Amino acid sequence: MKKTEMVLEGQPKPLLWVATPQRLIAIDMSKLKINHYEDASKLKINHYESRDFEIHSLPVFRMLNLVENEFPFGMRFFIRDSKLYMVGGEKPRRGASPKLYRHLKSVGHDESFGDRGLSPYVYVLDLTGLDSSTDLDLLKHHTSMLAVKPTPIVEEIEGKIYVLSGTPSQSYCLLPTPTFEVYDPLIEQWKPLDQPPFYREGCSNCQELKNNYYSYNVNDGNWKFLGESEDKLPVPYHFTPMFTGKFVPGYNDIYIFFLGDIPYAALIPSNDRSPTRYQALNEVDGALYHRQVASYSGLVVQLGEHEMCIMKPGSVQAKEGSLRPCHIILYMATFKVEKLLHSSSSAQDRGLKLLRTADASDVSQTSSHHDNDVQDIRAPFLSITCLSKGFYYLDEWGPEASYICSAFFHQLSTHEM
Repeated sequence: MKKTEMVLEGQPKPLLWVATPQRLIAIDMSKLKINHYEDASKLKINHYESRDFEIHSLPVFRMLNLVENEFPFGMRFFIRDSKLYMVGGEKPRRGASPKLYRHLKSVGHDESFGDRGLSPYVYVLDLTGLDSSTDLDLLKHHTSMLAVKPTPIVEEIEGKIYVLSGTPSQSYCLLPTPTFEVYDPLIEQWKPLDQPPFYREGCSNCQELKNNYYSYNVNDGNWKFLGESEDKLPVPYHFTPMFTGKFVPGYNDIYIFFLGDIPYAALIPSNDRSPTRYQALNEVDGALYHRQVASYSGLVVQLGEHEMCIMKPGSVQAKEGSLRPCHIILYMATFKVEKLLHSSSSAQDRGLKLLRTADASDVSQTSSHHDNDVQDIRAPFLSITCLSKGFYYLDEWGPEASYICSAFFHQLSTHEM
């Protein structure tokens, strides 16, 4: 196995662990700061190439190239009890050029691995005692999933880990059952769950999903068909998993999510009579981001009591002759959330809806869903304190698509340091 790549030297720090399809990256949160940028409209050239627009290197503490070290491509992970668990994925064909991994479909599988190149395996990284000179040593866990899980969806609910299979890159790879299972860390066992109704037996993807909506009840173990319309959903459309939002730790009614390229907060009412209120997070919005970047799905990460992080990767196609003809950048911001005094149920009952203090037309350009939910009523219910924000180069990602599979914050304790 190749040695882990060393990026920065130093003592253990508060770390944000980020997994891309090919890499596991630990970002040193203590080195993030607030960067200021000139309005893009004032720049005559691509502002990412302007000397007035400074982009820093991402403060990477540690990085492991998963594919080069013979691990599957596209694993997802979760952290529990100072251990990082990576699950599922697909094993690319040996000897393929790393540049082809942007489109794994053209690479093919190492069929000697797992089940025809698909992985049922679980790998564990012990974060205890991690420092700048310790290898990121992923070890295969003694328990494996009951079936392979390419590009899985992973969620922790009430202390248990639920893993739902995604679609493999190769259409000939049929998904064996169970496609949905749960892991109980207390007894270290995997248990099969009911087959999702949108997975057809002997099929390689969820062809029955289309525009239909389903939910799974972890208490009774049943799938429920919610209908073919967003209006039938029991929660607002942008609260669904595809928006990768998170609740703010310490506030069980404040939800942070992306709507298009813009980060928002939602205040969920305590009763059915009051509307959900929304607030654009202008204090941490990378306003220049969605102007000239081919962006990918944003990610929201919980950092601690009332503290959050937003991440938005993308690629920039610079002008001909540029030193960086096409490069990957990341907009990243951390911030503290505090409720305003009037953000109470009584204020909601008076019909105060939030939102954007900028032109509402910006919102209509970002999403075709629920545009009426976002109204320019200028009644903020949160105070946002920006802790850091800025654009960063992602040279450590190499020649892969700027897509984030998973991200978690982990504060190393004193005895670990």
